[in-house]
Amino acid sequence: MARRRVAILISGRGSNMTALIEAAKAKDYPAEIVLVISNIAGAGGLAKASDAGIETATVESKPFGKDREAFERKLHDVLVAHNIELVCLAGFLRLLTPWFVRQWEGRMLNIHPALLPAYKGLHTHERALADGVKIHGATVHFVVPEMDSGPIVIQGAVAVRDNDTPDTLAVRVLGIEHRIYPDALRLVASGRTRLENGLCKTDGNGSPPDKLISPEVI
Repeated sequence: MARRRVAILISGRGSNMTALIEAAKAKDYPAEIVLVISNIAGAGGLAKASDAGIETATVESKPFGKDREAFERKLHDVLVAHNIELVCLAGFLRLLTPWFVRQWEGRMLNIHPALLPAYKGLHTHERALADGVKIHGATVHFVVPEMDSGPIVIQGAVAVRDNDTPDTLAVRVLGIEHRIYPDALRLVASGRTRLENGLCKTDGNGSPPDKLISPEVI
């Protein structure tokens, strides 16, 4: 089976981008990262992608002002010109219009630093700590027009510690992100996911022993 052609969209340093690039080096990985696009000139992730031998492009959003769709049409044209099959958002700091999302429906993934549907939007770690949750984590989901609301592909969790700060919690969640994003792309690119009634079904199982309890009482 041919490897699926993937583009990653970034706005910054691209730490999740790096995790995807590293995973795709494996010979049995079903996706190939062929293009990295930034909407901000000089974004740190562009140099990392170039160093990895991946083609990069910049489609600046700023010149388009508030005309989001005009920017996205240019972005879409670049993706189509490179025969892109799947798109991964990795720290792409743009709210996408329904028009763009429709073009890539069922073919565009995003990663969010929370266990959706909890804590959509920004400042997820601060909000989780303020609520006193005991388990927090990250989610990879298909992109739909509503922010952080698409079918969930995979989630990973960490225990929240009493002495956590937003920064310490963010570090552990980022480690989860770097693990689950490549796994999510592997599932989607290999055809092991299907969308049914707004939900994502996979042929994968939960990790043993299928439970995470925090705090652990000994």
